[in-house]
Amino acid sequence: MAALDRVKVLVLGDSGVGKSSLVHLLCHNQVLGNPSWTVGCSVDVRIHDYKEGTPEEKTYYIELWDVGGSVGSATSVKSTRAVFYNLLNGIILVHDLTNKKSSQNLYRWSLEALNRDVAPTGVLVTNGDYDREQFSDNQIPLLVIGTKLDQIPETKRNEVLTRTAFLAEDFNAEEINLDCTNPRYLAAGSSNAVKLSRFFDKVIEKRYFLRDGNQVCHFS
Repeated sequence: MAALDRVKVLVLGDSGVGKSSLVHLLCHNQVLGNPSWTVGCSVDVRIHDYKEGTPEEKTYYIELWDVGGSVGSATSVKSTRAVFYNLLNGIILVHDLTNKKSSQNLYRWSLEALNRDVAPTGVLVTNGDYDREQFSDNQIPLLVIGTKLDQIPETKRNEVLTRTAFLAEDFNAEEINLDCTNPRYLAAGSSNAVKLSRFFDKVIEKRYFLRDGNQVCHFS
């Protein structure tokens, strides 16, 4: 079997939001029984069929880079993480639906990964406000995933999901909300599975099919 082409997708977010559990679910379709803290970065691989069911279908490796979630703004911390940000093709931004701060910190994570954190010790988010222009010309596909949906009481879900819905709009990204301990949230044919597949297709297209803006040409 010929070696598969691959793309690199960063999985970013605060410590404790469930990134490792999410990556395990995405790559193995199984619940991670005993998640632990990620030190540095952990890489797992998902096999994805680009444009599945069409004449253009092709199988790719999706490398999911689960980056440790220390939020410290110290230069040394960011310099250590910076090595993982090289040659990235897509970003999954993960936040805990029960933790508002983890949602706000997604702006910091995205700017850091995109090398646009021009003021690393500054406050990027204050009461939900930030400079939208910093994301206006971003060409890296983004996906926002909210975890721990099961921990929100039914009576509070509409309120919480309304509060977090602005994230997808701000990042020009699709949004998935789920419980990483229940694979049914990513069941084949579900709206979440469709969004995920669409995101991976977009990452592959940016890496292997698109050059010079809108000009399309495939290259190996």
